[in-house]
Amino acid sequence: MVRIANAVRPRLARATTAARPRIARLANAVRLGPAHLPRPQTVRTWRYTAGAVTAGLALAAGAVTVAGPWDANGQRTAERVRAAALERSGGADHGRSGTTAGAPRPAPSAPPVLTGLGGVKAAVGTKKAAPGGKDLSDVLGPLLDAFAPGGSHAAAVVDVTTGERLYGTEADTPLTPASTTKIATAVAALSALGADHRLTTRAALEPDTGELVLVGGGDPTLTAREKTDGWAGLRALADGTAQALRERGIDKVTLSYDTTLFTGPALHPIGVNDNLAAVSALTADEGRTDGSTSGPVPRVADPAADAAAKFAAYLADAGVRTTSPGPSKATARAETLASVSSPPLSVLVERMLTNSDNDIAEALARQTALASGEPASFEGGARAIATQLRKLGLPLAGASFHDGSGLDREDKLTANLLTALLAKAGDPARPGLRPVLTGLPVAGFTGTLADRYTDGAAGLVRAKTGTLTGVNTLAGTVVDTDGHLLAFAFLASDTTDPQQAQTALDRTATALAACGCH
Repeated sequence: MVRIANAVRPRLARATTAARPRIARLANAVRLGPAHLPRPQTVRTWRYTAGAVTAGLALAAGAVTVAGPWDANGQRTAERVRAAALERSGGADHGRSGTTAGAPRPAPSAPPVLTGLGGVKAAVGTKKAAPGGKDLSDVLGPLLDAFAPGGSHAAAVVDVTTGERLYGTEADTPLTPASTTKIATAVAALSALGADHRLTTRAALEPDTGELVLVGGGDPTLTAREKTDGWAGLRALADGTAQALRERGIDKVTLSYDTTLFTGPALHPIGVNDNLAAVSALTADEGRTDGSTSGPVPRVADPAADAAAKFAAYLADAGVRTTSPGPSKATARAETLASVSSPPLSVLVERMLTNSDNDIAEALARQTALASGEPASFEGGARAIATQLRKLGLPLAGASFHDGSGLDREDKLTANLLTALLAKAGDPARPGLRPVLTGLPVAGFTGTLADRYTDGAAGLVRAKTGTLTGVNTLAGTVVDTDGHLLAFAFLASDTTDPQQAQTALDRTATALAACGCH
């Protein structure tokens, strides 16, 4: 509290100074008036009160303007508060140098992720070091060598504004990408469906049999929790359905559920795994067995049956009795009684990337398949992703997709493709792909990077992580010291020490952020 008070006091002082002339004018306006006309005390009191209120509002507005939520350089107020909580007073670029003897070191600024996106688009090429400038190979080479002693690694760095490749080593060599595959899934899904697309779950009544069918729309973010936090709610769907049934004089139904939107095996080739539920068109809270919203946790064996059972319980709470639900398929004649829809696809993509959410990734791969005329299966999703990326003119040589999440070790991507995906997401002509950049975890603050870079480029690196046994990858963006938005991809295979490899990745990205290289 003391640190926050000390941080706010200078801002309030500046706001007070800025508002003082207006306060003086207001005070004069209250004092001045026709001297020959006596004014009742109540009028004088009212005017003084009005003047005080106006001055107070002006002062409050000034304080709010100073406080945030964003400052001129794009740093979030929330990030500064967190920096203060970590005893990193102020920010190096925000009014306090932090160089006072004995003072905590300043928190780094967070440059805008979309800096320079209005620039010229050009084909990817190579660029030699400018006279007197540092060569990226001299900076990154030694750090990259620490990735995988005895293994293999690949890297690429591209200027997003110009499309020029500034650095590359084995950039066209396909390697296992792990979860950086989700960048490709995100670009493909947004291209095929559009950033505003929503996924709908509905309850439909069969006119002939009176059967009520819960129809899965493939929304991986459907939640059964009381507090939905903006996601589609199974409770709300049950309430709407119960109301529609009561209006028809129905208080008991045969309940079934429809998962036929998705096809093929529900279980990922890796088998039962805490990182991913069985893929189903109907699932609530990703089949999680606890209250978590991200990360590995045991899942229910049948997500659709679990969601339907919860739906039946909510109907019962609303006064509608049901049979024990079983699988079925809604006919074309079924009347939709109620429905709930997910947030826009852009929001789902951001959640997928920030939390490295495998369930969302596999669902979006199937949605991409449906939009591309492919079967909504693992194989169909993989083909659809490749098809969408090919339509965008991306370099797919050597690439091989087998799922949407990157859990399959048979997936292969190149550093060149990953940086091209990020550059395409930054293309001013394709604003619908921007969630690919805004969804990347922020070093030291969000998602899978929240606990990394605490001693390095916190707030400067934004990147998607990838980790499997023997595989460590990182792909994302940094704004370098010259103000250029750079896309990078670092991949390492056959690593033997995952912590050492992760540290090497972080050091390399940090060095890139601190480098005004060419």
